[in-house]
Amino acid sequence: MTIRVLLADDQTLVREAFAMLVESAPDMEVVGQAATGRQAAELARTERADLVVMDIRMPDLDGIAATRLIAADEDLAGVRVLVLTTYDTDENIVDALRAGASGFLVKDTRPAELLDAIRTVAAGDALLSPGPTARLIERFLRTPAAPVTAGPECLSDREREVLALVARGLNNTEIADSLGLSPLTAKTHVSRIMGRLGARDRAQLVIVAYESGLVAPGAV
Repeated sequence: MTIRVLLADDQTLVREAFAMLVESAPDMEVVGQAATGRQAAELARTERADLVVMDIRMPDLDGIAATRLIAADEDLAGVRVLVLTTYDTDENIVDALRAGASGFLVKDTRPAELLDAIRTVAAGDALLSPGPTARLIERFLRTPAAPVTAGPECLSDREREVLALVARGLNNTEIADSLGLSPLTAKTHVSRIMGRLGARDRAQLVIVAYESGLVAPGAV
């Protein structure tokens, strides 16, 4: 299935470069380009994008506010947002995840990594890997603003174990190996946890795991 990609960045050259790359992939197409966050939110609806590559710093409406609009729109429930960041200087990345983004992308990422990131997020997975990503979340996750409707106290002991591993960046296969489960069982646990916590995706599971104290900074 072709992934319908919307590009949102206030720099024309950046958008055009990303557009050429995305169009070079046989399983993707660019359905629109936005120079502001407000345009991105509007085009996500009119162009029926599957995924928005969203810059954080844009005029009129920034990428975080635009992501929040998309995530709050029931008609856009299937639209995923992959935010752009300059990594070390973007302290807004956790706010973007709280707003409903499914992951983030470093602006100077390699072309193949951008395409892989789009496929990962479009497939419904969160682009949250161990190491630098987790440390970034730990660093800026300070003020409670959880996007979920319940905390880990409603989970079983096994589900809390699975949630902690999700927060550390493990995928379903790695969780299964760590806990001696089948990949299908691990996937079922993750889906059940998302349902019980009211989480949109794995990115929000990471947020609630840190905000609740289930995973402590420095534990990755």
